[in-house]
Amino acid sequence: MIADESTPEGEEPDDSTAEQSEQSPSEGDAAAETPAAEEQPAADQEPAAKEEPASEEPAADEPASEEPAAEAPAAEEPAAEAPSRPAKQTPKAEKRDVVPGADLTPIAITEERELSAEERAALEAEEEERKAREAAQAAADADEEATAPKRTVTIAADAMIQATGKRKSSIARVVLRRGKGSIQVNDRTLEDYFPRANDQTLARQALVVSGYDESLEVKIRVHGGGISGQAGAVRHGIAKALCDLDPELRGELKRRGMLTRDARKKERYKAGLKKARKRPQFSKR
Repeated sequence: MIADESTPEGEEPDDSTAEQSEQSPSEGDAAAETPAAEEQPAADQEPAAKEEPASEEPAADEPASEEPAAEAPAAEEPAAEAPSRPAKQTPKAEKRDVVPGADLTPIAITEERELSAEERAALEAEEEERKAREAAQAAADADEEATAPKRTVTIAADAMIQATGKRKSSIARVVLRRGKGSIQVNDRTLEDYFPRANDQTLARQALVVSGYDESLEVKIRVHGGGISGQAGAVRHGIAKALCDLDPELRGELKRRGMLTRDARKKERYKAGLKKARKRPQFSKR
């Protein structure tokens, strides 16, 4: 064996150098084997790469099949959240959907039909009964007034009892004297001044109820207002004068409302209106 020239004589070669020399051929073999090993996978990968598109297509389809599975939990989440919502929201939604008045039954408009003989007879009977009741009530009122006892006057022949009556804007000054039941209004007879029977009855009412309608002479001066208001003022004045003549009549006259001043009157006209409260028709344009 030839000794290495770089090694001095008499010295043994170092163990490390010997090991490096032994390993160098093995490293060379490994380096030679590595390219061969790398070439084989490259060759093996080519058919694998060619096979990948076929194998990847079902892989691409797999996510599509998996998406519904992924959406199923998402669809289940609202169902799971639904119990957590307040229960008051569902009635609100129902109220919004309900149309106002949907539960009302429509009004059926039927054409007017001719009444049968029986129906006409029933209506006529009801009308006759109503008139009979009104007549009976009027007769009862008349009997009540007629049954008032006749009274005699206990005042002197030259004595006078004066009173003032009012109704609406009418004022009546009444003077009572002993007499035979004559009534003069503004120097005219009662029938001449008040042509309507209702006004005549209203003016005489206090005398008839008290029973002095045939034993007193009444003279009246009235002005202001209309005929109806003046008749009410005359009744009010006569009733007050009778209370001064006979204090016992106060309860009966007050019960009938003859001593109460009726304050109702026509309301004054307002500027810009047609009457006291009536307004002109509104026009938008």
